[in-house]
Amino acid sequence: MGISKLQRFAENATFQNVIQPSFNEVFNASHVNKGKWAEHVFGNKNPIVLELGCGRGEYTVALAKKYPNKNFIGIDIKGARIYYGAKESLEGGLKNVAFIRTRIDFLNSFFSESEISEIWLTFPDPQKERERKRLTAPKFVEKYRNVLVPKGIIHLKTDSVLLYEYTLSEIEKNKYTLHFATNHLYQEDENDIDIETKEILSTQTFYESLYRKKGMNICYLRFSIL
Repeated sequence: MGISKLQRFAENATFQNVIQPSFNEVFNASHVNKGKWAEHVFGNKNPIVLELGCGRGEYTVALAKKYPNKNFIGIDIKGARIYYGAKESLEGGLKNVAFIRTRIDFLNSFFSESEISEIWLTFPDPQKERERKRLTAPKFVEKYRNVLVPKGIIHLKTDSVLLYEYTLSEIEKNKYTLHFATNHLYQEDENDIDIETKEILSTQTFYESLYRKKGMNICYLRFSIL
């Protein structure tokens, strides 16, 4: 029998790698770790990578295993989902992983200017009817700008052609720097992709694997805003 949602919430409260601030701690306020994640949480000066809307944290954990010289933080509002990644990373002894249970809207309450090196958006809700809610909409990109290092990278992986094409149009309209884009990631000729994209091919979420088995295309793009 699987563990209940209430049990997951209870265990999250005991996990040292899960931060669950109250609303008042981050609404128009700075979290205690803002500007000090390297010092307070990871105890090193390695680059910090965010996964926004991380769900069960499988991508965050997979990247942390693959890149031990980087620190990874998964952010999601659903504590019952975060539980899985937090538990796996603790049991696996991963010291370069943390999770924050919060809304992405509060991103600038948690991180200072140039504190983040990369941001991953993995299969976010394409928000078909609410353009302003898309995680590559101007409202959110401005938040990313406030925390990323100069020329910091934003990655988008999605099965939504709508979100992919919308993001491409935003990149062009705002004159961001597009580094790579494809609407069929796993069908690309290896001779046509760079080393960084080849590395990305080897890390997949559970649902991404299911999408591929169903023959669905996976879109991927990488860009910077400064």
